[in-house]
Amino acid sequence: KDHDIKAVSPSPVLALENVSLTYRVNPILKGLNWTIEPHQKWAVVGRNSAGKSSLANVITGSAKHFVGKRTLNEDTLKKGIAYVCFEQQRALIERDKKLDDSEFRPDAVDPGTTVKSAIAGAGDLDESALMWIRRLKIEHILNRGIRFISTGEARKTLLIQAIQSKPGLLILDTPTDGLDKDSQITLHEAIETLLHGDHSVVLLYRDIQNLPTAITHILVLDEGRIVSQGAKSDVLADPAVQALFAEQKLDLSSLPLKRAVATRPDTTLDLRDVNLSYGDTGILRGIHWRMRADQHTLLAGPNGSGKTTLLSLITGDNPKAYGQDISVFGLKRGSGESIWELKKAFGVVDSASHLNFPSRQRTLNVVISGFFDSFGLYQTPSDAQKREAKAWLKALGLATLIDSEFDTLSFGQQRLVLLARAMIKQPKLLILDEPTLGLDRVHTQWLLDAVDHIVELTETQVIFVSHSVGEYPKCINQYLEFKPTEAGYELLSRE
Repeated sequence: KDHDIKAVSPSPVLALENVSLTYRVNPILKGLNWTIEPHQKWAVVGRNSAGKSSLANVITGSAKHFVGKRTLNEDTLKKGIAYVCFEQQRALIERDKKLDDSEFRPDAVDPGTTVKSAIAGAGDLDESALMWIRRLKIEHILNRGIRFISTGEARKTLLIQAIQSKPGLLILDTPTDGLDKDSQITLHEAIETLLHGDHSVVLLYRDIQNLPTAITHILVLDEGRIVSQGAKSDVLADPAVQALFAEQKLDLSSLPLKRAVATRPDTTLDLRDVNLSYGDTGILRGIHWRMRADQHTLLAGPNGSGKTTLLSLITGDNPKAYGQDISVFGLKRGSGESIWELKKAFGVVDSASHLNFPSRQRTLNVVISGFFDSFGLYQTPSDAQKREAKAWLKALGLATLIDSEFDTLSFGQQRLVLLARAMIKQPKLLILDEPTLGLDRVHTQWLLDAVDHIVELTETQVIFVSHSVGEYPKCINQYLEFKPTEAGYELLSRE
């Protein structure tokens, strides 16, 4: 093996020759040959589990045990490679959790790595950093810990951090994931600027629609192999590429669903004049929300508007819920209800649980853990529980991954596994916080169809949270949206 050979500029930015990668005996990349010339602007496109992130790890050098040859030009070797992805956010949060010293601090709060220090380290923000901070509109969170900001805000922070490092090659993995509509527009404009400049940038996407106009070349991956590569117009016209991204239906007939017969109160949620602040920063102001037993709710709003915080008050994960006028399933919060009994009523899919899920867990056991509301399986499941978990994985197109370890799956596959985990106990209330984050178009439609199927055949209600009023299940019949005002954000009904 000869992984790194220094070439003489102006040679290709990157050249891969017959590169293959195996991870825990599973072949991930298979015989890739690819060259990036200095003037080319590439997008690597592939559905979930295509191998995009693994390819990025080979390029950056973090995946070392590959076969074949990787050649970087002199400039890239000197300046390095920056890679912005969800896993980078996960690693930063894991590091901060290990270093957390909240119990030894008088204020009992360790913010960890702040947004400012993530961008500038121990130094001051220079003019370039301030320009990007203003452009991506994150001035208000500079002193907040990166563990305590939204997924979209974290994505912007890591992007600015990467740009400030002035890398020889910048790799952006689905850069608009987790961003609200306005932020997506802003970031698209920023990416177009980067692509028109002298920066060497590679973009990773799950779909061939809506690629930046400045992209000149596309590499399409599927299950670790190259389907097509070359000039953008040629690749988009390739019948094999069009077939790969065509719509596919999901067979949900085998899902183990049963309709509950127990009576329930007429009102599922009742929040009256709910307010919440952290220090001097107001997060929620004057929230009024009543959700009837026959409703399924879309909760929309931009990054940082308070959507996830509001959900944490409902589930009881936020201690500030107590002392507020909040009733869940007819029980007023703080009236002596058991938080663990309450949790049995919820199924939750969100970025926090995804980021914090322990590694080395068998996929089947991740789904089964939903019966026990645990992160990981620490009890002996029954045969019936195993059968139900397998049925869920099969219905969501994941039957071949039953024995795989959760952290070896692609991000999108993990998201679908967590949906199965949330639904396995058929909760009274299914809370889906940005559930399509990380999913390609086909898997997004599968998730939406699965939610509608669940609602049709069970008594489960749904809160579907999105950063924009875009794709959502057909069952939605209550529409709430955080709208900006001079005093912050106001929760308004769109009924």
